[in-house]
Amino acid sequence: AVVALLFLLLWRRRRAGSAGRVCVAVLGDLGRSPRMQYHALALARHGREVALLGYLQNRPHRDVLRSENIRLVPVAELRGLRVGPKLFQYVLKVLVQSVQLLYTLLRIEQPSYILLQNPPGLPSIAVAWVAGLFWGSKLIIDWHNYGYTIMSLSHGRNHPLVLIAKWYEKLFGRLSDYNLCVTDAMKKDLWVNFKIKAVTLYDKPASYFKETPLDLQHNLYMKLAKDYEPFKPRAVSPSAEASAFTERDGKSGNVVKSRGRPALLISSTSWTEDEDFSVLLRALEDYERFIKEGAKLPALVCVITGKGPLKDYYNGLIQKLHFKHIQICTPWLEAEDYPLLLGSADLGVCLHKSSSGLDLPMKVVDMFGCCLPVCAIHFECLHELVKHNENGLIFRDSKELAEQLKMLFLEFPSLEGKLHSFRENLRVSRQLRWDESWDQIVLPLLGSKE
Repeated sequence: AVVALLFLLLWRRRRAGSAGRVCVAVLGDLGRSPRMQYHALALARHGREVALLGYLQNRPHRDVLRSENIRLVPVAELRGLRVGPKLFQYVLKVLVQSVQLLYTLLRIEQPSYILLQNPPGLPSIAVAWVAGLFWGSKLIIDWHNYGYTIMSLSHGRNHPLVLIAKWYEKLFGRLSDYNLCVTDAMKKDLWVNFKIKAVTLYDKPASYFKETPLDLQHNLYMKLAKDYEPFKPRAVSPSAEASAFTERDGKSGNVVKSRGRPALLISSTSWTEDEDFSVLLRALEDYERFIKEGAKLPALVCVITGKGPLKDYYNGLIQKLHFKHIQICTPWLEAEDYPLLLGSADLGVCLHKSSSGLDLPMKVVDMFGCCLPVCAIHFECLHELVKHNENGLIFRDSKELAEQLKMLFLEFPSLEGKLHSFRENLRVSRQLRWDESWDQIVLPLLGSKE
């Protein structure tokens, strides 16, 4: 009772938090959480002081690091808790994370809002709610997906842990003050199944996702060619400086695209269970066969970026493939190089298959920001982003993807056909950028800055 009374007194004393201070939190790697970085940058742009809290495994974007209004608050990632049965390990990890996260949240300067990414929501939603009570802060949950549906990929829908996680998200999700989500389908589902009112904030590309000028393309290719064979020139070039895709004239300094260059296909992934990259590998096997049968198709460089638990498994599968006309590499790109490569590519491929069927792949959003056409695997609400035969194509299996690659790359690099028309459609559609969308949807929730 005494502890409860002291907590109540502290809570009442701290209720009047500064409206200019916001904590943006994710119990994950900040470098691989672009949407939360975008939130922090948008808040900083409006003069808010931001504590950006999460793991610092990979470097956030340089705009985040350079902002005077954003302070990084590192959370140490837990490793090595491998004592006893797996269930005990999991419970122990949740308990330790709870204490660790609460301690970190109570050490920052008093925020008026805590903006939290979900998933992962266990234990971060409950901990953020408790911290909000202590500080008198309002809790905003940004629903990217459901944690329990991601768990179900490994354990099955009816596993006790999955059922507990669903109950937990439903219970603590209702305790938030505001909710954002990534699709209208998720907005509807949150209300129907959780009785949670949310506002849809679609992922939008940041301003630096755009088509890459040829000069910058060449610089990027030359940089990547130092470490990755597919970017090196296919033959000795009279040019003093050449990559597989471009060459710079030694006298004029002008950059041109190489004759007979390969097509550049790009995909990005977190190498998790919700993306089956064997679909792409089987499609590439068919593409190789098309060329052997006489189809007028270009050689292909396939770049798959990202880090994750299944990367070594798929790299093992890739090493067993023996292509003559296709090269595959799996680099981890610096944050500033990733948009440059998207803006230089000929086609994007997305294999993200939502665990809930309710979220949209941010990688496609970024590709569209670069006017890069996409082939994406079908799932329930994908139509909210990819318009089949307008800005890309939707496929259901490897055979359909292989036929789409064949159709799009016939007579490459001709400026005719579907690939070119998709890119033109993306150029003229001019979608809202993140800052514009954020100002319309999120800023009104925060009220005026003191």
